[in-house]
Amino acid sequence: MGAKGFSSIADYIASYLRKLIEESPEGYIEIRRNDLAAQFRCVPSQITYVLSTRFNARTGFLVESRRGGGGYVRIVKLPVGVRSDQVRRLLEAVGPAISQREAEGVILRLREEEFITPREARLMLAVCAGAASRWNP
Repeated sequence: MGAKGFSSIADYIASYLRKLIEESPEGYIEIRRNDLAAQFRCVPSQITYVLSTRFNARTGFLVESRRGGGGYVRIVKLPVGVRSDQVRRLLEAVGPAISQREAEGVILRLREEEFITPREARLMLAVCAGAASRWNP
């Protein structure tokens, strides 16, 4: 694992974007994919990968992409509504199956929004890692 617990450039980019969103008074940010790729010295498809895997409804975000008029990507942190409604929507989004990465994203979202404690999150993440290692030949 790299510096500060990051294991890949995707982790660095996701962390950077989350920080910008947290610091934004509007609860969203607008970025240009090419500018962000240049900043992180990567290809724009790497930014697309981060947006699709780390910033989606399951992880509590909405991503809007505009190609014309200069083009930008808007990342909106979805507000937490009534807890039971949020959990119901989360379960509907998950469906009958979920990948390990998606499960980890859901767990981190639940922790971030204080649905679960740090201890509960660690336990859930450990279970995900253990289950994944048993199923990968």
